[in-house]
Amino acid sequence: MEINNVSSEIIKPSSPTPQHLKTHKLSVLDQVAGRLKDEFSIDCDDTGATFIEARAAASDMSEIVKQPTVDMLEQLMPYKLNEKPSVAVNLAAKVTYFEHCGGMALCVCFSHVIADITTAANFIKTWVTFASGSDTSSEDDDVIKHAVFGCSSIFPPQKFSSFSRNVIAENLSKSAEILTKRFIFEGDKIAALKEKMGSESSSGYHPTRVEAVSAIILGGIMSVEKEADDFNHSHLVASIAVNLRNRVNPPIPEQSIGNIVQAGIAKLPIEKKTIDYRNLAETLHKSIEKINDEYLRKFHADGGFLSNMNDVLEGLFDKNCRWFTISAWCRRPLYEADFGWGKPVWVSTVMKHKDVAVLLDSSDGKGIEAWVALPKKDMAKFEQDSGILRYASIDTSLI
Repeated sequence: MEINNVSSEIIKPSSPTPQHLKTHKLSVLDQVAGRLKDEFSIDCDDTGATFIEARAAASDMSEIVKQPTVDMLEQLMPYKLNEKPSVAVNLAAKVTYFEHCGGMALCVCFSHVIADITTAANFIKTWVTFASGSDTSSEDDDVIKHAVFGCSSIFPPQKFSSFSRNVIAENLSKSAEILTKRFIFEGDKIAALKEKMGSESSSGYHPTRVEAVSAIILGGIMSVEKEADDFNHSHLVASIAVNLRNRVNPPIPEQSIGNIVQAGIAKLPIEKKTIDYRNLAETLHKSIEKINDEYLRKFHADGGFLSNMNDVLEGLFDKNCRWFTISAWCRRPLYEADFGWGKPVWVSTVMKHKDVAVLLDSSDGKGIEAWVALPKKDMAKFEQDSGILRYASIDTSLI
């Protein structure tokens, strides 16, 4: 597939940013990842967003939609995954026109320091509203006019040592060769899995779709560990991003812009016995549910976030533990984004991070597509795990 950029421009705001919004003060949650002006803020200087148009003259979009790969999807991005832009970019977009079939692909890239998936979904919803030229409904109008720029008053910024960031960057740079693949969990199989887990629970626990699918993926990682020649990890530490907007009292508005998530962390023993998927799902559920208003206020009280983060970092680099991160993008209205040429036939992500899974809704809203990134040596074993083979399909055509 050959894609050629035909134009590139910087789209600036139609009116200047008000003075009181010129500096976006970061919350401590925003500080954990991303690019900063200093340790406490980023500039909102109206430099605009990069917008690129490209054409794929000899290619059919079905090449991507039938059996997508990360290398294919990367060509649709404004920048390559490991490419550092020549200028600081918080937002960039690229539209690729497929002349052979008349299709179109839109890729939007955000700096994680200013946007979690909820922020990204709200941005796209607002963009759609303006681009379509239609009258805004009360709900759309609310998103546009009442966006909340930051949560620094709830989660005040703190002074981080440069050491912790350097350690994280150094660890990521030493990652092995990564292979990313898409696994499709059909809605009927997820429903059967949820039913089975619910019937096995003595506590009345019934998993969500995300918890059920996450348990199968975590079980696959455990199988990889148990089969490894150098089996030396006693625990799998599962980290799942939790949206905090409805977990504090009073709730943070859904329109809040930022990286307003915190990790639920479950430490799971890796044992030789048969994997109990229901127990994995329920343990993950408990790690999510404990993140409530009381927990968050204690976690962040009196600079406690830093000491708690240090504990997390120590665990991250514990040689006896393998960490795996899950980010769920389900129940977001991404398939409703109609810019005037119809709703998308497929929504996806592009990533190459070690030991990460991103979960997205399938187009019918019932299934889940999981993009899983593992060291290349582990992916072959993961694909052959009994749970993955039973509940997921690999390289299934989307059309």
